[in-house]
Amino acid sequence: MLRYSFLLLFGLSFCESDETVTGYGAAGSVWKLTSLNGAEFTAEATLEFGEEGKFFGNAPCNVYNGTQTADYPWFETGPIAATQKACPELEAETAYLRALDAMTIAEVVGDTMILSNEDGGEMVFEATTKTED
Repeated sequence: MLRYSFLLLFGLSFCESDETVTGYGAAGSVWKLTSLNGAEFTAEATLEFGEEGKFFGNAPCNVYNGTQTADYPWFETGPIAATQKACPELEAETAYLRALDAMTIAEVVGDTMILSNEDGGEMVFEATTKTED
């Protein structure tokens, strides 16, 4: 009987739900940045959440990816990797990636996701539908 209890506990450990922002409504959408620190963000930037702890997207010039493993509502990125293409929107890209790295709190309500921090930084994203290329 003890053997079965151990196997049951071992098996249940693999059934844990995703406690990150991915598991709380962020998965399955392409999140388009609409405002950064209260100002309209006119460049194109998207954020998507993949398997637990992974995120990726398109910054104004480059594609990027990283990890985020803090339990919801907390948000903490690991190192963010990005390609290195130059473009006219490089200043907007730098602002976007720096802001993303500085966010510490996530809130998902319907089609809106807000990332923020204690210093007053805020990124507002709207969900868009994924399209197949």
